[in-house]
Amino acid sequence: MTRAGPVDELIAKTHDWRGAMLAKLRKIVHDADPEIAEDVKWKRPSNPLGSAVWSHDGMVCVGIILKERVRLSFSAGSSLPDPKKLFNAQLLGKSRAIDVSQNEKLDEQAFKAIVKAAVGHNLARTRPARTRPARTRPARTRPARTRARSRSTK
Repeated sequence: MTRAGPVDELIAKTHDWRGAMLAKLRKIVHDADPEIAEDVKWKRPSNPLGSAVWSHDGMVCVGIILKERVRLSFSAGSSLPDPKKLFNAQLLGKSRAIDVSQNEKLDEQAFKAIVKAAVGHNLARTRPARTRPARTRPARTRPARTRARSRSTK
């Protein structure tokens, strides 16, 4: 399966080990959920290439190329199980991240499990809208307004 798009461009423009690591993380994300969508967002002068964003009924994770590592950030990370203790960055608040260094060995099964849990978290959040139950009490009626008559003096 070949993909072409902005994430390919981001990987191609990163010529060192970080581009290869982002490509490896991308493959893990797509293996975990083949229906996941990807895009590049948040391009700015300090980061002209932007960040890879994967989403399925909401944002699942963001791949960020930093100076000495590649970060996979999960916005709902605090709600996700992490039995292998992969989360090693952004440990305060709701988000969690996994920083991967140059020669670090990846536990692909644990990565896939976290991605699947993040997709499941999004799918559980996006339920159909509730329909309002029929109104049980009668609508409130207002008394008719009466106009004050002006008295004319004769």
